[in-house]
Amino acid sequence: MKNIRLFLSPPHMSGGEEKLVHEAFLSNYIAPLGPQVDLFEAELARYLGVPYAVALSSGTAALHLSILLAGIEPNDEVICPTLTFSASANAIRYVGAMPIFIDSQEETWNIDPDLVEEEIRQASRNGHRIKAIISVDLYGQCADYLRLEKICSDNGVVLIEDAAEAMGSTYQGKKAGKFGLMAAISFNGNKIITTSGGGMLMTSEESLARRARYLSTQARDPAPHYQHSEVGYNYRMSNVLAAIGRGQLTVIEDRVSRKREIFSTYCQALSSLPGIAFMPEATFCRSNRWLTCLTVNPSLFGATREDIRIALESENIESRPVWKPMHLQPVFSSFRCRERGIAQKLFAHGLCLPSGTQMSEGDQSRVIDCILKVHAGK
Repeated sequence: MKNIRLFLSPPHMSGGEEKLVHEAFLSNYIAPLGPQVDLFEAELARYLGVPYAVALSSGTAALHLSILLAGIEPNDEVICPTLTFSASANAIRYVGAMPIFIDSQEETWNIDPDLVEEEIRQASRNGHRIKAIISVDLYGQCADYLRLEKICSDNGVVLIEDAAEAMGSTYQGKKAGKFGLMAAISFNGNKIITTSGGGMLMTSEESLARRARYLSTQARDPAPHYQHSEVGYNYRMSNVLAAIGRGQLTVIEDRVSRKREIFSTYCQALSSLPGIAFMPEATFCRSNRWLTCLTVNPSLFGATREDIRIALESENIESRPVWKPMHLQPVFSSFRCRERGIAQKLFAHGLCLPSGTQMSEGDQSRVIDCILKVHAGK
């Protein structure tokens, strides 16, 4: 019988979600908003240590609203790492702003603060300024916020944290989702905890949270009839999905521990192979290791990243190349990128391995054995 499919990062229920969803059904709040949403916002804000949380339909919605609330307008320039999922850049284009892509640091894979400073200085010499920076906590590794916050403070630039992949990670002991003027978190089905589909906007400013709630509920004016003075969005989270999120939040630390354990097992089994290197962990970060990522040097390993991916797929095991850089995407090819070739090299040689927290020891052995066979040429 064919091996059961091993997915990259499938959902993993805690066991407490069904009771909370049942409560939502009993209350008849089967629509956006309701008591489960209020409780999920409060519980997540408390966990992250951030005063305000706004539950939304996706992490992308949180990024879009963050950009709007930061006052970004058409043709404004916004810095964004090139090595990221497209939502980080898409949200910039939603408001008609112009993304400027920045390459990665080799030692963290995240946005390079030195290149950010170079870009801001160049913009100033050209008589204009960068309006905002979207940092991305890539695969759960926090960006270098000490550097980025100083750069933003010195240059009057707004910082927005894209923590979509980093729930449960920390930077110098502070939780991801706590940095910048606003932060976006994702609860998509493949994230470390999930609401099926959903996200959260985090901020320390009450006025921004209030405005986010207003815009995300179609910008309805306070009137007995439906009246709108601004364009709004249908971005609020379902009460039912918030109930799932509350059940998931109770096990976030267990999920982080398990993800890190999976990463360690891969490292122990594969890091001695020639040409194999794993995504490093910065000294300032404790990553949630959302996905275990490695790079393959084909001249040393004897096969390419793609050879490994195809071999895994032949065993019914899902794996995926690391994000294709935004400046190489057809939709963003006209926007400039300050690069040193790091992100492009990571894409050419990087692979994400199955990292689901329900993986058994046997499941992980399947992945490891397949990679060992590719190396051995079998």
